[in-house]
Amino acid sequence: MRKLILKMSVSVDGFVAGLNGEVGWIFKSTDDATIAWIVDTLWCAGVHIMGSRTFHDMAAYWPTATDKFAAPMNEIPKRVFSRTGRADITGTGSTTQALKDARRARAHTPAAASTDSSWSHVPVAGGELATEIARLKAEPGKNILAHGGARFAQSLVRENLVDEYRLVVHPVALGQGLALFADLPAPLHLQLLSSTAFGAGVVANVYRPV
Repeated sequence: MRKLILKMSVSVDGFVAGLNGEVGWIFKSTDDATIAWIVDTLWCAGVHIMGSRTFHDMAAYWPTATDKFAAPMNEIPKRVFSRTGRADITGTGSTTQALKDARRARAHTPAAASTDSSWSHVPVAGGELATEIARLKAEPGKNILAHGGARFAQSLVRENLVDEYRLVVHPVALGQGLALFADLPAPLHLQLLSSTAFGAGVVANVYRPV
């Protein structure tokens, strides 16, 4: 049975986004070494899963992106989790804008023409979360990689569905925002499997529940 891995960028005080979903702070401390670590994580997945809001934003950005994340984000199959049973790909949210701002800031090659990539005709999981995740875990293939957004990630954590946490901790304190480990029914004990520090102050910690 394959694992569900949750990859999230978090602030030092445990937030994954600002109160209104702001994520621009992530890019201020993301250097080449951090990018390489994240890209390796992305390629380890057999399927990327996310909530409908995150899919909404990412589908508006990745098909025309050319940065180092673009290949695994575009080539690896997706699965959207939506209570409505629908996935909207006309993204205009804060995640989309932050990604565009980061691309401009790093002066990447201009985006290529959009391709009909794995963002089109993506299966939508609309059933009970635990049931849908169990079904995915039982399928053959490489591990499942969850991206969020915050509410979706919180649900995965709260229902104890995550087998491994890959948390990219950025050297910033937000003071308030959307906390990954909000509303836990009980303390969540984790075993640290590895910790990798990068030059810009980011630390990538890998945990598993115990």
